[in-house]
Amino acid sequence: MALTGRTALIAAVGALLTGLLLPNWTGIVAFNSLLALAILCDLALAAPVRTLQFTRTGDTSVRLGEQAQVHLTAANPSARPLRAQLRDAWPPSCRQTGTADGTASRHRLSIPPGERSRVTTVLLPSRRGDQASERVTIRSFGPLGLAARQGYHRIPWTVRVLPPFTSRKHLPSKLARLRELDGRTSVLTRGEGTEFDSLREYVPGDDTRSIDWRATARRSSVAVRTWRPERDRRILLVLDTGRTSAGRVGDAPRLDAAMDAALLLATLATRAGDRVDLLAYDRRIRASLQGRAAGDLLPALVNVLAPLEPELVETDARGLVATVLRVAPRRSLIVLITGLDAAPVEEGLLPVLPQLTHRHPVLLASVADPRIEEMAAARGSLDGVYEAAAGAHARSERRHTAERLARHGVRVVDATPDELPAALADAYLTLKAAGRL
Repeated sequence: MALTGRTALIAAVGALLTGLLLPNWTGIVAFNSLLALAILCDLALAAPVRTLQFTRTGDTSVRLGEQAQVHLTAANPSARPLRAQLRDAWPPSCRQTGTADGTASRHRLSIPPGERSRVTTVLLPSRRGDQASERVTIRSFGPLGLAARQGYHRIPWTVRVLPPFTSRKHLPSKLARLRELDGRTSVLTRGEGTEFDSLREYVPGDDTRSIDWRATARRSSVAVRTWRPERDRRILLVLDTGRTSAGRVGDAPRLDAAMDAALLLATLATRAGDRVDLLAYDRRIRASLQGRAAGDLLPALVNVLAPLEPELVETDARGLVATVLRVAPRRSLIVLITGLDAAPVEEGLLPVLPQLTHRHPVLLASVADPRIEEMAAARGSLDGVYEAAAGAHARSERRHTAERLARHGVRVVDATPDELPAALADAYLTLKAAGRL
């Protein structure tokens, strides 16, 4: 049983008036007895909480930054009308913005006997992952509002908050460049390591090395070979989920920026006819996705990435390389999205990198902090000079680490979160155009 604020107010006012009008204990006892009787009667007339029946419907997934609606239907099987307050509890990161009619996440219910009613909670999640609600708390009031029955029901529901994929805005321009490589919007050209496509008549300006002399001998004009970028190549996206991925750049961890870049590259590579797999690793495999068809890849990828969180452990570079070699036994483009911090790379990755580059081309992408550039440009005060020195030192270390990786045959893309997806996609297209996948 729960007493309401109305009960406390009536008790206080009644005690004051009784003390003024009947300045003896008899009047006070009589008033309190009447009030207690009214409370008991009110409580007896309140609809029971345990017999209420609840069902949930609504969204089960939503992109980060978008709204999700979860509906809760309450049925009152009792013979008493239900007057209640209901609280549908969700984690704070869900940011319950209210319902469609503008009320808060606490809902008022008024359900006649044998009928049902539906309330809606609108969620605006502020972080990825599975957001769950299990408990619904109900406070059922009597007709006078003096007392209430309170209890809860477990009605589990989970909304999976998917990565926002903000980099999809770059997809049209990257697809246009891909079409140029495929020759659908420009003349096909010869490229090292590319696949033969067809023959066409020679035009001035064509590379003479593309002339097919045997075909020319069989026709009245000079024939040249055309080439197209290689298709059906394998790409393995490797996300480092170790401690460096937990560092925040702006208001989000580095891992979120890495996911955004991986989604754009996966979508682009699928459109290019290549096969894309995913591996997330720190000291063990955190997520894996292999062998998905082109049409199913993007939904499966965002679903796998959604609950992935950084682990505050040092990434086992030797284990990572061994796992990559086991997952990708055939030649593949390995896209490793990790940090460029000097110590983890030089002590962990560089000693085992030759095992990887001996079999596969490797493209390493790293999320740079734009704050470093701001620090390096700081001037005008003693603190600014110190910031500039620290920023320049950090920038120099990253450049030195990238150069060491390049000497091992690794192509390095180091860009800020806003620029990394497009830069990584450009690097992939450059490798594809050169036939180096």
